[in-house]
Amino acid sequence: MGPDIVREFLYEQSKRVSAKTQGRIISTLKTFFNFLVLEKLINDSPIENIDYPKIDSKIPLVLTTDEIDKLISCAFSKKFGLRNQTIIEIMYSCGLRVSEVTEMKISNIFFDESLIKILGKGNKERFIPLSSTAKKLLYNYITYNRKNLSQDKQSIDIVFLNNRGKKLTRVMVYNIINDAALEAKINKKISPHTLRHSFATHLIENGADIISIQKMMGHENVVTTEKYLHVNKKHLVETMIKFHPRK
Repeated sequence: MGPDIVREFLYEQSKRVSAKTQGRIISTLKTFFNFLVLEKLINDSPIENIDYPKIDSKIPLVLTTDEIDKLISCAFSKKFGLRNQTIIEIMYSCGLRVSEVTEMKISNIFFDESLIKILGKGNKERFIPLSSTAKKLLYNYITYNRKNLSQDKQSIDIVFLNNRGKKLTRVMVYNIINDAALEAKINKKISPHTLRHSFATHLIENGADIISIQKMMGHENVVTTEKYLHVNKKHLVETMIKFHPRK
């Protein structure tokens, strides 16, 4: 099989699936053919020089670190403040999806190792480091706040509960974040995913490598993670315009 056959196959796929799905197909094929090369079943990979398709996507909205701090501070001023503050801190510090927060289990928190185990998309497990701030808030919430809530069998191992001791819904988490944003006077249309975007962007801005970020976010393909490189480029341009004497 040569590159021309692979290109023809990918061309036919491009008529049926999105650029994102095409990227996943190419990634899978690259892994497969690289394996064949390593096993000396073929000499060269026919897909080696084939590029990933460009994905047209909007640059994700992110918050500044000051806005994050205000959001967390204002969350504490509301009812169930410690719980709400912990949710926002965990989502930002660990880059979690909203579904991963609502399904988070006490048995998957390893305080001694400063790690949490998350069950992500496709039931794939990953471990994420806990920052000292997130770890402290999480410990205090579970130890002093959560234990006062009655729980049923379905929620006994669930971390974040509502006032009836049941698992939070996605809408509840969305409302927690938006109420805190209103209180903090953050004039941006934010969602739970904004905290995840901010997590990745701030890591890149501070020099983290893209593969580590991919693993922490649970992205199947590094192409998905690479969109945050574009956010960083925009940040660099804005910084240059704002601070350099040559306007």
